[in-house]
Amino acid sequence: MDNVGDLLIRIKNGYMASRKEVVVVYSKLNLAILKLLAEEGYIASFEVLESGVKVVLKYESKKPALTDVKRISKPSRRVYMGRKNIPRVYDGLGIAIVSTPKGVMSDRKARKEGVGGEVMAYVW
Repeated sequence: MDNVGDLLIRIKNGYMASRKEVVVVYSKLNLAILKLLAEEGYIASFEVLESGVKVVLKYESKKPALTDVKRISKPSRRVYMGRKNIPRVYDGLGIAIVSTPKGVMSDRKARKEGVGGEVMAYVW
C-alpha cells in the first residue's frame, strides 16, 4: 500500500469536501511530510492519536490553503534527482517534497543544503 499517496489524497479530498480535519495512517514518513506541510503553511496542525494522525486543515477566507497535489515517485516507479535537477513547482509558488539523506524537505531547502533525493510529490 502507498502510505504517502494515501496521505496526500486524504488531505486533498478533505479540502475538496470542506472538512475541518481528516485522519490519516501513522508512519514516520507521514509525520515528516506533515511537519513539512505545516511549516510551509499547507495545513494548520496535526496530532498523533492511537488510531492514526489527526490533520487539521487550513483555510484562508474559506479557500483551501492546498489547491492540488501530484504524486511523482510511486512504489512502481521511483524518481530520483540530483541537487541541480530538482524542479521548481509553479516557479516557486508550490513545493516539491523531496526525501533526502538528511530527511524529508522542500525543494528550496534541498537546493540550499546541496542534496538530492527522491522527489515524492508536488504540492501547490
